[in-house]
Amino acid sequence: MVQPLETKSGSSPSAAPVPRQAWLMLALATVGFAVNFWAWALLSPLGPRFKDGLDLSSFEQSLLVAVPVVVGSLGRIPVGALTDRFGGRVMFPIVSAATIVPVLYLGLAGHSSLPALLVGGFFLGIGGTAFAVGVPLVNAWFPPERRGLAIGVFGAGMGGTAISALSTVKLVDASRMATPFLITAAVLAVYAVAAALLLRDAPGRTVPTEPLARRLAATARLPITWQASALYAVAFGGYVAFSVYLPTYLKTGYGLTQADAANRMAGFVLLAVAMRPIGGWLSDRLGPVRVLAGSLAVVVAGAVAQAFTPALAPVGTIAFLAMAAALGAGSGATFALVALLTPASQVGSVTGVVGAAGGLGGFLPPLVMGSLYGEYGTYAAGLALLAVVAAAALAFTLTGVCSAVQGGDRASRTGRGRRHRTAQTTA
Repeated sequence: MVQPLETKSGSSPSAAPVPRQAWLMLALATVGFAVNFWAWALLSPLGPRFKDGLDLSSFEQSLLVAVPVVVGSLGRIPVGALTDRFGGRVMFPIVSAATIVPVLYLGLAGHSSLPALLVGGFFLGIGGTAFAVGVPLVNAWFPPERRGLAIGVFGAGMGGTAISALSTVKLVDASRMATPFLITAAVLAVYAVAAALLLRDAPGRTVPTEPLARRLAATARLPITWQASALYAVAFGGYVAFSVYLPTYLKTGYGLTQADAANRMAGFVLLAVAMRPIGGWLSDRLGPVRVLAGSLAVVVAGAVAQAFTPALAPVGTIAFLAMAAALGAGSGATFALVALLTPASQVGSVTGVVGAAGGLGGFLPPLVMGSLYGEYGTYAAGLALLAVVAAAALAFTLTGVCSAVQGGDRASRTGRGRRHRTAQTTA
C-alpha cells in the first residue's frame, strides 16, 4: 500500500503551510455546495406525498426522485470542464443563480402533475453540478498532502440533502407546498451574490487553453478518470441512492410514517457527511487504497445483513448506519485518489466525469429497488445486488487501483530524484 508522501523539505504532511485565505475559500465553497445540494434534493422527501396525491406507481415515484440525480450527474461533465477554464469564482454564482429558476417553478406551479414535476426535476439537476465546481476550486488552493482533508471537508456539503430531509416535509405541513421552495430560492440568491463578491480562484491557477472537446478527450484517456469513476459510482452512488430512496424504503418495508422515515434518512445522511472529511483525512495519512478497501468491506457486510430484512432495532439500524459511515468515508477517499493522481489542469474535467459516475450510480438503484419491490414485494434482491457490486469494487481496489497508485508513487519518487540530481549538477 502507498503511504503519504513527504514534502520536498522532508517535513511531515501535517506541517505543510496553508494560506489563511484557502480556508476561507474552502468554507465558502462548502456552503455553496450545501445550498445547491439542498435545492437538488427538494423532491426526495416529498416523494411519498406525490405518490399518494397523484396516484403514482412505485416506478413513477422512483423516476420522479431520480431525474434530478441523473441530470445533475451528467451536467457535471461540461460544468467541470468549464470550471477548469473559467474558474470557480465565475461558475459558482452562475450555477447557484440558474438553480433558482426550477426551484421557483416547482414551488409555485410545477407540482400538480407528474409531467410538470419531471420537467422541474430535470432543470433542478443544475444544482447537482455544483460539486464539479467546488472540487477544482478547493484543489487549487491546497498543497497535495492536504487535499484529501480539504476535499473531504468540501464534500461534507452534501449534507445539504439532510437540510432538505429535515425541513421540507415539516415546512409543507406547517404552511403550504411552496414554502420550502421559496426559502431555498432565497438562500440560493443570497449565496450567488456572496460568491460573486467574495469567492476567489487560487493564485497561479493553471488555465487550460485547448478547446473543450479536446480537453474532455484528454480526460477520457487518463486511467484515473475511469478508476475513480468506478469507485465513486459505488461509494457516492450508494449514498445518493439511499438519500433519495430511504424514506420510501422505510415507509414501505417497515411501515414508518413519512416524517419518521425522513428523520431516519436525515440521520443516515448526517453520518455519511461527517465521515466524508474523515475519509479524506485518513487517506492523507494511510493512503486512499486502504480507506477505500475498508469502506467497501463494510458496505458488503451491511448490505448482506439488510438483505434479510432484519428488525429495524437494532440490526437494521446498525446495518444502515454502518453503510452510511462507510459510503461517506469511501467518497472522501475517492477524491483523495483523484487529487493524488490527476494533473492540476485537468482536475475539473476529471471531477466532472467522476462526479457524473457517482450521480449515475445513485440514479439506477432507486429504479431497480422500485421495480423489484413492485414485482416481488421485497427489497432483498436489490440489497443483495448492492453487496455483489461493492464486493467487485473491493476486488478492483485491491488490484487495479492499488497498482496504479503504486505506479504513481514510483513515478513521483523518480521525478523528485531526477530534479534533485539536476539541482546538484547545476550547483
